[in-house]
Amino acid sequence: MTGTVRNIYCVGRNYKLHAAELGNDVPEEPMIFTKPTHALAAMEGDLLELPQGKGEIHYEGELVLHISKPYSPGMTVDELVDSFGLGIDFTLRDVQSVLKKKGHPWLAAKGFLNSAALSPLRPFPGAAELEKTEFKTVRNGETVQRGNIGDLIFPLQTIVDYVAANYGLGAGDLIYTGTPAGVGACADGDVFELLWGGETFGRCTVKL
Repeated sequence: MTGTVRNIYCVGRNYKLHAAELGNDVPEEPMIFTKPTHALAAMEGDLLELPQGKGEIHYEGELVLHISKPYSPGMTVDELVDSFGLGIDFTLRDVQSVLKKKGHPWLAAKGFLNSAALSPLRPFPGAAELEKTEFKTVRNGETVQRGNIGDLIFPLQTIVDYVAANYGLGAGDLIYTGTPAGVGACADGDVFELLWGGETFGRCTVKL
């Protein structure tokens, strides 16, 4: 899919309307969590098996960056990123709610197998060019999410600088940049498509 994937970084609450729909405060700095590389799953029309019996699983469609080289201070997004795609951060929402109340890490809710769905990657046209196009999450033929990176609370440059400074950033890393409003629960047999403008980047059918 992407060669060797090293780290999967994810940005939480990076669209104001999404934070609001879940009743969360807007963060003052990027909220970063990770997923194991074993969570990665290709969105190439296949069946995607997700956990059963653990409560609601929510879909969160996102723009995903692929890092091509080690970060050095002062490097721009356009220098670091060679390709991008669209992905779904699948989340065990009921499990996450319990973990949040207990103050525990989110791994059980965010890092399960197949929780990081990802379309095939495309050449990165530059951050400014990406703002010209809207991405969509389509569930069973109905558009449920619309996003544009121009609406990010923390723009792409802020994200890469923050991740690099705090955790490191290098070739093979992926960054899920955050999800817009419209997340919801999956049902068995749901068909998800991720669209960039009018083009389908990725597709999968959920099996619960």
